[in-house]
Amino acid sequence: MKYNKLGQTGLSVSELCLGTMTFGGQGGMWQKIGSVSQKDADDLVKTAVDAGINFIDTANIYSEGLSEQITGQALKNLGIARDEVVIATKVFGRMGSNVNSTGASRYHIMDQVKGSLKRLQLDHIDLYQIHGFDNETPIEETIEALDTLVKQGHVRYIGVSNWAAWQIVKGLGISERKNLSRFASLQAYYTLAGRDLEREIVPMLKSENVGLMVWSPLAGGLLSGKYDRNNETDGDGRRASFDFPPVNRDRAYDCIDAMRVVAKAHDCSVAQIALAWLLHQQAVTSVIVGAKRTEQLEDNIKATGIKLTGADLEALNAVSALPAEYPGWMFERQGGYRQG
Repeated sequence: MKYNKLGQTGLSVSELCLGTMTFGGQGGMWQKIGSVSQKDADDLVKTAVDAGINFIDTANIYSEGLSEQITGQALKNLGIARDEVVIATKVFGRMGSNVNSTGASRYHIMDQVKGSLKRLQLDHIDLYQIHGFDNETPIEETIEALDTLVKQGHVRYIGVSNWAAWQIVKGLGISERKNLSRFASLQAYYTLAGRDLEREIVPMLKSENVGLMVWSPLAGGLLSGKYDRNNETDGDGRRASFDFPPVNRDRAYDCIDAMRVVAKAHDCSVAQIALAWLLHQQAVTSVIVGAKRTEQLEDNIKATGIKLTGADLEALNAVSALPAEYPGWMFERQGGYRQG
């Protein structure tokens, strides 16, 4: 297991992060995603920590708070010391019927951090992330609220999830201008079959030294190896009941065909190739892997040992390359004009 610095902070996190969205299964859509019990969650957390994973990600909205509760209890049940793990959670989604029980307002953030700390049974959160962009709340208000939590000691680092490049850069500018805590990371969707992040966000992350946590690295299970062009599956995939995130199926199946060839050459699973490709991307800090069973998690962890060759990467990059889009193709055309 390798460890990377989270953005421009001094915090080291494992290249794989244990995602806990499958924990609980309480309420609505969360039942479709997973209903991992406390005992099984304990096993998953132990498997992750034993493999060197020191990074665990959850959110207040997952299973209506039950995921955080199970995660915190697992740490207690296993006797894992607080300084052995980096705990990340998120705030934004609706957590009540009140009109203010959602979003990224100071009201909602200051209220929800108390609930997350209580459910996690912790005195601080290592990485507190805004789960989505709130069109109704000024970015200044959001950052000032997060900065307050950092100064109070309830939160160590702050981040965002599912924000556009311009929104993140605007936030970074506000933090610099007002001397407030700075976003350390972005949590975003990124896969071999969905490389849209590379157009604007990846260049921004590299330029501003912001870390990248990847969610749904198997595209909701589509890149797990259970699916192919004929949509064959073993019936246990998440896509069967929760078809998310949106994916261009033709492009994805082309990627899967190429991944099967590389997987055969490395004598590993298709899922491991999907994860290994991400781990080879310079912008990626940590890849979030979730599971319902320990054998799934163990298979994912093996991806850290796969070294893709130049030929492997060339084949995978070729089949998954993004179509040319303006202004990118103009940058490429004009990029060499100073080269004499």
